[in-house]
This record gives sequence, C-alpha cells and structure tokens, in this order.
Amino acid sequence: MSIINDALSYLSPGWALKRQAAAMSYRNLKGYEAASPSRTHKANKEGRGANQAVFAAGKSLREQARWLDENHDLSIGILDRMEERVIGAQGIVVEPQPRSISGEILDELANDIQRRFAAWSLKPDVTGRYTRPELERLVLRTALRDGEVFGHQVRGKVAKFGHPNPQGTQYSIEALEPDYIPFELNDVSTRVRQGLEVNGWGQVVNYHVLFDHPSDQIGFRYKTKTVPASNMLHLGMFKRLHQLRGISIFHGILTRLGDIKDYEESERVAARIAAALAFYIKRGDASMFGLGGDAKADREINIAPGMTFDDLAVGEDVGMIESNRPNVHLVDFRNGQLKACAAGTRGSYSSIARDYQGSYSSQRQELVEQDESNRIMQQWFCAGWARPAFRNWLEMELMNKQDPITLPPDLDTRTLFDAVYYGPTMPWIDPRKESQGWEMMIAGNAATEADWARARGRNPSEVKRQRQRELKFNRENDMVTGNDPEPQNGETPSEKDTTKSSRSRHDANAKRISELDRE
Repeated sequence: MSIINDALSYLSPGWALKRQAAAMSYRNLKGYEAASPSRTHKANKEGRGANQAVFAAGKSLREQARWLDENHDLSIGILDRMEERVIGAQGIVVEPQPRSISGEILDELANDIQRRFAAWSLKPDVTGRYTRPELERLVLRTALRDGEVFGHQVRGKVAKFGHPNPQGTQYSIEALEPDYIPFELNDVSTRVRQGLEVNGWGQVVNYHVLFDHPSDQIGFRYKTKTVPASNMLHLGMFKRLHQLRGISIFHGILTRLGDIKDYEESERVAARIAAALAFYIKRGDASMFGLGGDAKADREINIAPGMTFDDLAVGEDVGMIESNRPNVHLVDFRNGQLKACAAGTRGSYSSIARDYQGSYSSQRQELVEQDESNRIMQQWFCAGWARPAFRNWLEMELMNKQDPITLPPDLDTRTLFDAVYYGPTMPWIDPRKESQGWEMMIAGNAATEADWARARGRNPSEVKRQRQRELKFNRENDMVTGNDPEPQNGETPSEKDTTKSSRSRHDANAKRISELDRE
C-alpha cells in the first residue's frame, strides 16, 4: 500500500493523500482508535513479559528511588507517611485467637501467647538491634522504595550464631535488601531467574542469596548460598502476573519527583538572587566616558534603612531592581504535582503536602477514601510478612523446652495459629461524632465493643482488663462516676445511691450539651 502511494505521490500528490486517509479510516473501523498511532497519539506499547520488564528497569528504578529517599524531602515524607499509616508506632498488632472445641476463645492461652510474642518482639532480628515495630517499619520502607524486601528465617541452633532473644526462642529474622538476591543471576539449565529458582509451575523453591552486599564483597562477586523458600519471607510490590521480583512504588512518579526537586531548587536560587539584588546607578550616555573607559575607582555604598543618596555625581541616577521572585504560582503548581504523586502511590494529598484545609466533611471524605488504601497496604504487609512471621515464631515457641507453653486439653488444635492482625486505624476528626456513631452501631448490633477498641488502635482484651480494675478501684474507694454501669448484686444501698446520683448528674450534663449543640 505504501509503495503504491509513493509512486502516485509523484503523479498526483492529492490523490495519494486521499488514498492514504481512506486506508487509515478503514483500519480504524476494524479496531480501537487508540490502537492506531497518529500525529497526536504515540501509542506506546509494552510487549515484554513481566520479568523482562523488571529485569531491564528494576535495578535503575530502585537506585533512583533510594537517591530520592536520601535527598528529597517530599519523597522522604511520602515514605514516612506510609510507615505511619500502615505500621504505626506499635507495629502490626497481633491478637491470638485459639479456641476450644466448643468454639470459645481460650483467654488464658491467648494471653500467654501474646505475652511471649511481646517478649520476642524486643529483639526479633538476628542483629538484636531492632524491636519488632522498628523492624517492620524498615521492612515496609524497603519494600515500598526498592520494590521488595527479603527475610531469611533462622530457626533452631546454627553454628557460630546465638539467637538474641533472651527468652530462649530459637527463631530470628535476617532482613535483607533486594541487592542480596542479584538480578543478574540467571541460569536456564537450573531454572534460576533473577536469583530465584523456580519449578515448572512457576513456584519459587530456592533463593540464591549473596553472603554480603555487592558493594562490600571482595573476591568472588556472586558467591551465593541457597535458602529454601520455606525459610524465606518475600514482600514485594507486584504489578503483573508471573512477576518474580518487585518494582518500586515510585516507578510511575520518579520523573515527576525529580522535576519537582529541580524546579523547587531553581526557584529557591532565583529567590535568593532576587533577595540579594538592591539597586543600580545609571550614568548618562556613552559621551560622558573617554575612549579609555571610566577611570573613576569603584566605590562602596553602605545601605541602611531610610538612607538617601547625597553623593551622586553629575549625570548619575539611582534605579531599583525589581524581581518577580518568589514565584507566586509556585505553591499552586507544586500542589498540583503532589496530587498526581499521591495518585501514583496510594497516598493522600493532604498528608503528603501537609495541607489540611477544608471542612469537616471534606476532610472526613478524604480520610474515608484513604482508609481503604491503608487497609489494602496493611493486608499486603500482613500476608507477606507479619502473618508468616507470627506463625513460624509460634511453631518454634511450641518447641521451647526452657519455658514450654501449656496447652489446655479442650484446645481445638486447628485454631492454635489463628490470630487477628491490624495496624493503625483511621484517625478521628471529631471524637464526639465518632463516638456517637459507634454507640449507635453497637446498640443496633452492627458492631462490637471489640471493633470500637480496635478502631482506636487498642487491644480489646487489655481495655477490658484495665476497665475492670478501674471500676473495682473506684467502687472500693467511693469514687464512682457517671460512666459507671449499673450497680452489681451485693453492693450496698449507699453505693447504689451514689451511682444513681452520679448518673443523674451525667444525664443532666449530657442534656445540657445537647441543648448547646442545637443552639
């Protein structure tokens, strides 16, 4: 078709152009318009497999993201905010849920497991440097920034190594950056792809791990050890099926982040230059100067507030230098770019930009939408790291001979490893409205008190125990307040009267508050 058109273009260019346009229209009728390149549509394509694409770009994206994490405040803030909303200060909260054969939760066993897990959480990694919340935040940051992170699970006795846990639990985690599993390690004969050995179904069976970081190695650069998949945790950002290695969460916004950094730096420099400029002295025209130039020595003028120029020479005039820096449109442009960055990272614009303007409704709507993204990230982290780490720890804890766990005879062994995992919850903008909403849901059997406690980031069992001790202390010391429940059987009339009196005062205060709200 193109050869004929080229020949016709010499005889009749108009005819050839019409023929080409008709051919393009015919092709467009056969498929989607976006599939055909045009003058205004490039139709960029990606036909490589997931592993080929990651192999070509994964290492470069990882190193660029690290550079931004070290040098760019906005990039640091994005990762910091993800740590806060996914992991939080206390780490992923784990509530063991062992049940009896009749289906009831065995509280004593659950509390014992939780106590032991809290003790192990003081030094869970092989170095003994990090607590579990600290380790989880570092693991999450590495997985988001680099695209993936690995955790070598060290179980039992190992030569020349002692588990740092003082309780005697022989289980520790060696957290590894993705550099330790080299992208370049490929062997078709043994089905090793990018450092991972897979079987015919695509299941990873072994990981080939470098003994040291590539930049620290001396001698054999790719001397590796083989770690079975059962002993390795792999938390990765996967975007496509069949993808073996993870990709940085910054992969779609690296160019934008780099441009924002360069643009802001240019604006800062321009603003500093503008702030340093003061005035200039204009001296007549060229006829005032000899052929050899102005022989007058340079002079210094001491600038002070309210000063006047009383020593100007004949023909001299003072002019002020005006600058359009700082750029008044910088904030709007920057905020627009940050909104695009938030869209590409599952983040929230307000939290990334630290811009919390708006009404209660708009802020809550953003929190509600962002909460689902946070839950997705928490589920991803728990499935890839927190849950297998807890289950494998408990498996090794059951083998602890120094302080064995006592299992009750009515335990349903199928539920021994059951647990509830949750991270930070959606913050409250207006605690009164949130509390009223929870009270209504509990009253309507649409939620439980445990859900309410978890929504505040608290352990329901611990809240109950503290509340029980508090009520008992208040009743014994005649400090009953309006939030005390109905008097229990066996209480004296005076205690009952005190409780009713306190509740009456509480009801009166609540009524007054409602009246003020209506006003």
